[in-house]
Amino acid sequence: QVQLVESGGGLVQAGGSLRLSCKVSGSGFSIAFQAWYRQAPGKQRELVASLATEPGVVYYADFVKGRFIISRDNAENTVYLQMNSLEPEDTAVYYCFVHLRFQALTDRYWGQGTQVTVSS
Repeated sequence: QVQLVESGGGLVQAGGSLRLSCKVSGSGFSIAFQAWYRQAPGKQRELVASLATEPGVVYYADFVKGRFIISRDNAENTVYLQMNSLEPEDTAVYYCFVHLRFQALTDRYWGQGTQVTVSS
């Protein structure tokens, strides 16, 4: 059974940094695609960054380019989002999303979300 557990959110002052982690537990899979989304109060969920394994294509939303970095530790099946130069506008619940490849099929999973609050 696959589980995604997120951590690393919290309260930080503007200009600060946080690193979000998303541990994917289970067996018999490889991570084909990973992404981080966020949802601020009263707004739709939006894509922040993504990383496709084959090919190794990385995408960043314009509002985080140059500030956030998406990465993965294959040995630990953990997905990261390094967030630097945080702004109050980055305040949101951040969700990990992965597309896993099993032997005979693929499937998609969401993390439970982690709150990031940036104070001015």
